[in-house]
Amino acid sequence: MSLSLIESRLKDLKLIVPDLESPLGLYVPVVRTGNLLLTSGQLPKSAGKIEYRGKLGREFDVEAGKRAARLALVNALSAVKYGLKGEWSALRRAVSLRLAVASAVGFTDQAAVADAASDLLLKLLGAEHGAHARFTWGCLELPLGAAVELELVVEVN
Repeated sequence: MSLSLIESRLKDLKLIVPDLESPLGLYVPVVRTGNLLLTSGQLPKSAGKIEYRGKLGREFDVEAGKRAARLALVNALSAVKYGLKGEWSALRRAVSLRLAVASAVGFTDQAAVADAASDLLLKLLGAEHGAHARFTWGCLELPLGAAVELELVVEVN
């Protein structure tokens, strides 16, 4: 994809991909193997602070969960940008998105929450490059009490 196209779409979507934050543990934020970049799990953080802490179906409704998923995706894009050394033009396509949703008992709308991240990825990369496989699940707890955690895999040149 062209650098100018991605930068233009980010601007149109009013998105700013932040600088990558330091990992919270003994791992790296992104790994390249062959033509794939795999991000570590990204939380819904802004300026170093978890913006959505709690469980869907208890502290948050689906709409708040969608905002959390979009924020986690933006942070995953930060890891991708870091892995590409800022060269968006090396990004070929999205491959896979995985989203864990901290869920209260009885909450079953995890897929609707993940749709927000998938939709944003499709808007950013277009249907041809943004279509991706996906796995979404509900869990009891996530690191730092976050409502969601997202992993992104992309193909690169």
